[in-house]
Amino acid sequence: MDAKQFFEKLWCDYTAMTPQAAIIHRAFQQRNGHICNDHVAFRTFNISPVNIISLEPHFLSLGYTPYQHYDFSEKKLSAWSYVPSDPELPFIFLSELLVDQLSGSSQVIIGDLVRQIPLACTQSLEVFWAGQCWATPSWEQYAQLLKESEYAAWLLAVGFHANHFTVAVHKLAVDNTIEKAVDVVRQCGFALNESGGVIKGQPEDLLVQASTLSDQISIEFSGGEQRTVSSCYYEFAQRYKDPNALDSNQYFQGFVTANANKIFESTSRKKEV
Repeated sequence: MDAKQFFEKLWCDYTAMTPQAAIIHRAFQQRNGHICNDHVAFRTFNISPVNIISLEPHFLSLGYTPYQHYDFSEKKLSAWSYVPSDPELPFIFLSELLVDQLSGSSQVIIGDLVRQIPLACTQSLEVFWAGQCWATPSWEQYAQLLKESEYAAWLLAVGFHANHFTVAVHKLAVDNTIEKAVDVVRQCGFALNESGGVIKGQPEDLLVQASTLSDQISIEFSGGEQRTVSSCYYEFAQRYKDPNALDSNQYFQGFVTANANKIFESTSRKKEV
């Protein structure tokens, strides 16, 4: 599977879980023509065989290079970003939950999940849309994780999928500012993540971002209990030219921790428990 096929399959899986993304994408296409994807983000646990160091070789096989490390101590997360050899491909942002920083009971829940993952599942690019690779968890387990980490609860219920795709706002023909992009989303009727403000970051950061609130999907937990939980969301990123780059026309390629810290909250739905 080459990179183009990988992202096509990933997009199909993502939009099946995130119908709002397909609707918003079409709205941007109608107004702007071609839409570039800025980056795709994934979530995982820091436990082998699904930690960053284990999954990273998949990206390297697609021609990606590790670019920068990020820490999110408040959310107990660590992350790496990756840049492609082909400038037409999106950046990748892979974060992992630092499970050892959670309570003992939450560590037991997550450890049991990860031990159930078949090794063969992790050795293919298909791991990134494999969903739950473990026995159906209980609602009680979900509620336990949600008390400590929304990120952990999301992974328990949803499993491995693209957490979000991102419109490269600076590459749009018409709606090429974050303010215009946000207006399009509002016109489509979807709620935006207001944590830290709808628009996160400043031009001097070289990256400003906004995102929707996640779609919701129905999940059957063990015992047949059906519950609605957060799935995935759509993001919008406006990058600026990087004055420190050797190429004066190169846009900033990294991420801003303060922005990302608030973007993570796009899957937070307080009414779930």
